[in-house]
Amino acid sequence: MLKPLADRVVVKMLEAEETTKSGIILSSGSKEKPQIAEVIEVGPGGKVDGETVEMHVKKGDKVVLNKYAGTEIKYEGEDYIIVKQSDILALVD
Repeated sequence: MLKPLADRVVVKMLEAEETTKSGIILSSGSKEKPQIAEVIEVGPGGKVDGETVEMHVKKGDKVVLNKYAGTEIKYEGEDYIIVKQSDILALVD
């Protein structure tokens, strides 16, 4: 498994909704790129650029990401994004 370093987090994007709340089915072209992801692995935090970073997310959390954040990678046939914790905007309940 991928083990991120420092204040980095490995996330997997969740699929976009295929229907609206009113039940209208969306075509793939009309769906917005999702910004909600599931946390797969979390780095240890520690000292980053001379400052102590405490990790506020944990494996399994659902989070909202900065739209253009991170580095996309493919690992064992799955697509992941590695982001810094600061690119995570919110937790989703």
